[in-house]
Amino acid sequence: MRSWRRWRGQHGEQMAVQFLQGHGYRIAQQNYRCRVGEVDIIAWDGTTLVFVEVKTKGQTAFGAPQAMVDARKQQKIVQVAMVYVQEQRLRDLTLRFDVVAIMMVPGAAPVVTHVPSAFTPSPHFLY
Repeated sequence: MRSWRRWRGQHGEQMAVQFLQGHGYRIAQQNYRCRVGEVDIIAWDGTTLVFVEVKTKGQTAFGAPQAMVDARKQQKIVQVAMVYVQEQRLRDLTLRFDVVAIMMVPGAAPVVTHVPSAFTPSPHFLY
């Protein structure tokens, strides 16, 4: 069971990368990890740096995949973004937080849903 979930998650992330690249995004990094957590994809959409969380599900029983990015997960992604921006010494740029949700139901074609600006950081966001 775990190997199926892992495969589905990895496959979903690859689908998200291809989707984003097909829409003109330049992938800066995948699976970025630091001391505070991880983010699935970091990409450039023009001059905007985008932190992307990918959620892949195989059923709709418990809601849409994007609903899985709750307030706690959002806060963690924002913290990771702050570390990344500081590590890279980036300044004067626009940041955005997106979600790519993928439904992979057996017997059906995968459905990719991109939610740009899925959430915004708190006013205390510093970089």
